[in-house]
Amino acid sequence: MIVMGCLLLGWSGWSLADEPVLLDVRTEPTGGVRATASILFPAPVSVIQAILTDYAHWPELFEGRMKVADLKVQNGVATTDLRIEHALLPGERRLVTESRILLNGELVADLKGGDFTRYHRRWKLTSVNGGAQTRADFELVFEIDSVAPDWLVSIATRRDLESHFRLVREKALAQAQQALQLGR
Repeated sequence: MIVMGCLLLGWSGWSLADEPVLLDVRTEPTGGVRATASILFPAPVSVIQAILTDYAHWPELFEGRMKVADLKVQNGVATTDLRIEHALLPGERRLVTESRILLNGELVADLKGGDFTRYHRRWKLTSVNGGAQTRADFELVFEIDSVAPDWLVSIATRRDLESHFRLVREKALAQAQQALQLGR
């Protein structure tokens, strides 16, 4: 039972009362990794959406080494060319994606090029608790062109996503508190 709880909640020292997150990361039978999560952020949807679509500042949302090599926004589509260094993989990996906000409000990104053979990310943001909080449903499916085994990539992905969600939460809290102070 303890093992199941750790798998469902992620073993990062987080408590459900402190930072509600359900995270599942596993290898795909056809190769690659699939991660799904449900996160409760302590800020309105508009704040979370602004953070997640601030493409120029994405490296601030990750603890690993990442830089935005190029960013183009045209007709509601953001094309980002990222350079990512990870302790698990030698050298630098390139990830080129196109991100857009769908009519239903979902934030979706798909692979356009780089060192990945597959990449799809989806955020579905829902307002809860009278608009004061955001329930985020997250899905990421990817495969890196690498010799690293998928099981090892999935372990690193879990750790990276736990810190990513924490950093988004911290940024959301800071922005929500700043908005409250300005509103007084």
